[in-house]
Amino acid sequence: MTARVAHTTVDCRDAFALSQWWKGVLDYVDVEGDPNLPGHEECMIVSPDGAHRLLFIEVPEDKTVKNRLHLDLEPVEGSRDDELARLLSHGAVEVADHRGQYGPGTGWVVLADPEGNEFCILRTLAEREGAAGADGLVEGS
Repeated sequence: MTARVAHTTVDCRDAFALSQWWKGVLDYVDVEGDPNLPGHEECMIVSPDGAHRLLFIEVPEDKTVKNRLHLDLEPVEGSRDDELARLLSHGAVEVADHRGQYGPGTGWVVLADPEGNEFCILRTLAEREGAAGADGLVEGS
């Protein structure tokens, strides 16, 4: 027997606001027939292909320490740095910059969403393949 991940859950103070913010980051949508509305304590969003879901659940306490689990995002188009600029203009906050850690053009950037949940922006597959071909180095987050 095995299990599968049904969805990824994010504890938060305002489920509606955070679900809306992440919809803009990931191009996710509300679950068909179950729209998220202000005041909802649980808000789920789903990837356009239906393969991944994020559930935001309101909890009474604020986030106080580093996440034990986080999302690593890979840009669909453009570069890591293009996506970084887009997310910063969308309201993400830079937490740590690990670009160049393994040589020129490598690395990732740690960001936080409006409630302080960390996530990483990685390089695209093309960027990683180009760097691996040039210097043989591979990085993770």
